[in-house]
Amino acid sequence: MNASHVQAAVVCGRRHGVRLRVRSGGHDYEGLSFRSTRLETFAVIDLAGLRSVRVSLGSPREEAPSTAWVDSGATLGELYHAIGKASDRLAFPAGLCPTVGVGGHLSGGGFGMLLRKHGLAADHVVDATLVDAEGRVLDRDAMGQDVFWAIRGGGGGGSFGIVLSWQVKLVAVPPAVTAFTIPKSVEQGAVDILTKWQEVAPALPDDLFVRVLVQRQVAKFQALYLGTCDALLPVMRHRFPELGVNHKHCKEMTWLQSVPYVYLGGDATVEDILNRTDPVDTTSSKATSDYVRHAIASDVWEEIFATWLARPDAGLMILDPYGGSIAGVPESATPFSHRAGVLYNVQYMNFWGGGGGDGAAQKRWIRDMYAFMEPHVSKNPREAYVNYRDLDLGTNVVVGNVTSYEAGKVWGEKYYKDNFRRLAMAKRQIDPDDYFRNEQSIPPLDADEQ
Repeated sequence: MNASHVQAAVVCGRRHGVRLRVRSGGHDYEGLSFRSTRLETFAVIDLAGLRSVRVSLGSPREEAPSTAWVDSGATLGELYHAIGKASDRLAFPAGLCPTVGVGGHLSGGGFGMLLRKHGLAADHVVDATLVDAEGRVLDRDAMGQDVFWAIRGGGGGGSFGIVLSWQVKLVAVPPAVTAFTIPKSVEQGAVDILTKWQEVAPALPDDLFVRVLVQRQVAKFQALYLGTCDALLPVMRHRFPELGVNHKHCKEMTWLQSVPYVYLGGDATVEDILNRTDPVDTTSSKATSDYVRHAIASDVWEEIFATWLARPDAGLMILDPYGGSIAGVPESATPFSHRAGVLYNVQYMNFWGGGGGDGAAQKRWIRDMYAFMEPHVSKNPREAYVNYRDLDLGTNVVVGNVTSYEAGKVWGEKYYKDNFRRLAMAKRQIDPDDYFRNEQSIPPLDADEQ
């Protein structure tokens, strides 16, 4: 597969009135890369055949950064593997799941365990190639600064065209990093520890990332530190002694080795991240997200454990701390606007399958939990992360064969805040006829509305 195949598909689709959906890794939470909630005819462009990764090591003497060109159909695991094999002192700050496609991930911003040190994946994109609605192949200069801004966080699914490849700047990591996972049950003081974590985690040194997976009656603290265990322990003892971290909890390794260790478990190898099939893919799921800007009180956490996580159909909450580098970038620098002032992101997720019914109970838990959390999370707008896509936040309305900007604002301002308007203006520039669209694609802002 190459660029000419994608160009031909776009030209043919336009000529015959068939719209395209774009699949990178197939991880869109609502499946918008390969399905529609409306009755319509469309074709799927599966970019799995575009998956090369080309790493270029920089020259410190010439102050040239190390970069990689990565195709949209490559997975994060394939990108990480290529980087780690080229140098054990380089990394890329993107997500934890190695089977996620690069194209969709970068299009939504993309973050992982390096976010506090190095920010978003999209913050490190320096060039891209895109096939627009006319079938032209455009690079950064040809697409223009507004469209280049828009594709770095403006959402996957091809709102602005089909991004074929990305040039990303790589980041430096030490020869050894340290990971640990410590579970704390409610009986072991999970409520108090979690309550303190909200203030501590976003203010820790940028080299340290401590996330929490909250499920049933356990809060599991999962960390990555860019350094050795001996350097980590004094920080934890001083800043977060309640967690009780000691040498037996620590595992030192290279950054590349930490990728399978954190996501797949201690027995996984670096070769395992090249597997494009995730075991979770065999189940169905529903998810949504929130941003927390003020710490949630301990009595609320008690209620969450006692009531919401004790339900037989309960899912889990994943809490990712912000602060550090991600907070130091202006909200307008990319479409991703959740920066300064955010304590952490919350992902609510629930799964079903294997004879578990139609998921009605699991989806109800997500929606009920989301309603319960409303007083405790961000407001005006209630913020959400586009890579945790949720059609419950709103869907597009097509008027006169063009997506309505006013209807799009309902969900769009939750994902992008004030940046939604600029995204719609960029859409008007690159795809005024709204050829690339789905249930949550960016609508073109009509000239009269500008």
